[in-house]
Amino acid sequence: MYNEKIYLTPQDILNKDFKRDPMGYRPQEVDKYLDMIIRDYTGFINIIKKLQLENAQLKEDKEKLRADNMKMKNIIDSARQTSQAGPNANYNNIDLLKRISNLEKTVYGKDE
Repeated sequence: MYNEKIYLTPQDILNKDFKRDPMGYRPQEVDKYLDMIIRDYTGFINIIKKLQLENAQLKEDKEKLRADNMKMKNIIDSARQTSQAGPNANYNNIDLLKRISNLEKTVYGKDE
């Protein structure tokens, strides 16, 4: 997924051998390699930020779905209680139409 942005693996870093000059390692080679590591770390930071944002959005969506789920359970429980009250309950057609309208608003999210 993100491998096209990352150039080095931990094993690459561990196994890197620099050429030696009489005064030590070649500075240009070490600088070039460190630039690659910095680029990878920058990529990692960007990936982490993106994933943290996505995670926060998913948590928010989950909470909204949980709230909607609770509303639907309450509506179902209310409907069951109404149906258990039987034909002797004092409900007229207007009450039933209002209840159906409220159910449709909850299910379809429409405010008509």
